[in-house]
Amino acid sequence: MQLDGLLVVDKPVGPTSHDVVSRVRRILRERRIGHTGTLDPMASGVLPLVIGKATRLAQFLNVDIKRYDATIRLGFATDTYDAVGRRTTEMHAAPMPTRDRIEEALAAFRGTFTQQPPAFSAKKIDGKRSYRLARVSQRTNVPASPALPAPVSVTVSKLDIVDVENELVRVSIACSTGFYVRSLAHDVGLALGVGGHLAALRRTEASGRTLSDSVLLSAMEEGPNGAERAREALIPLAEVLPGLPGLTLTPAGVRRAVTGCDLAFRDLVPETSGQVAATLPPRARLLDGAKSLVGIADLTPAGLLHPVVILM
Repeated sequence: MQLDGLLVVDKPVGPTSHDVVSRVRRILRERRIGHTGTLDPMASGVLPLVIGKATRLAQFLNVDIKRYDATIRLGFATDTYDAVGRRTTEMHAAPMPTRDRIEEALAAFRGTFTQQPPAFSAKKIDGKRSYRLARVSQRTNVPASPALPAPVSVTVSKLDIVDVENELVRVSIACSTGFYVRSLAHDVGLALGVGGHLAALRRTEASGRTLSDSVLLSAMEEGPNGAERAREALIPLAEVLPGLPGLTLTPAGVRRAVTGCDLAFRDLVPETSGQVAATLPPRARLLDGAKSLVGIADLTPAGLLHPVVILM
C-alpha cells in the first residue's frame, strides 16, 4: 500500500531525528521518509515526517514559526550550550539573578537580531559541518575555542518567562526557522554574567502542526497494531499545507497542470460564490475535482500560476 502524507511524531528524548526516520521506515516499510527540521537528541516533541510523495513538499514546510518550551539552567556554560556538553566556566557561587533581572536580559532576544549558532551545530564552515570540527577540537583537547559558524539573522516573536525556580528558568518561545534555543540559553547566561546552558527542550509546534496532531513513537513501536496507528495518524497530501489556499482545477486545468503549463482563471472551477477571487494568490495548492492534491503553483509576473511541483 502506497503511503503519501505527513506524519507528526512526538519524538522522545534520546534518539536523533535521523534515528526516528529510520525507526518509522521499519514500522511502515517505506523508504521514502524524511524530516522537515532536526531536533537535538536531548529535545522532545513535534517532529513532522514527510512520507512518499510528500517528500517533494518538504521545501514548503520548513518556513513556518516554531514553538518551544525550554528550560535554561543558569550557573555555568557548556561547550555544546546544553546539558550534554562539557562545562566551560566555573560554577557561579553568588545568588542567582532575580526574575526581574532575567526579564531585562531577555528583552535583547525579542524581535529580529543576529544570532551566533553553536559550534556543535549542522552549520558549515568552509564546506565542513561545524559539529565535526568541534568534535575534533574536543577530542584533541585543543585549548583554543572551536571555530564558530557565521552568525545568522533570526526572529523571535514570543519569549515569555513561564517560571523561575532557583537556577532554572522556564521560557515559552515562538521563533523563525534557523533559531537555536541552545544559543539563546548560552547568550542569556552571558548577558546575566552567570553562565547558562539549555537543560531541557520540548518543541510544541513546527510546520504548522502541534502536539495535538502527533503520535508517540512508542505507540507506533509497541504491539502488532503500531503500523496501523501510524497510518491512522497520517495527514493526507491535500492537507499537508493548510496555510496555502486551495484552488480546484477543471479537468482541462488538471491536464494543463500535469504537463507544466501556466494556469489562468479559465482553468479553475468557480468556488461557492460562483466566482474565483479577483486576483490569484502568490502560491497555491492545486486540487482536482476529488480534492486530491495535483501539485503546488507559484504566481508569475504575468499573473498566471506556474506549477512548481506536480504530484500526479
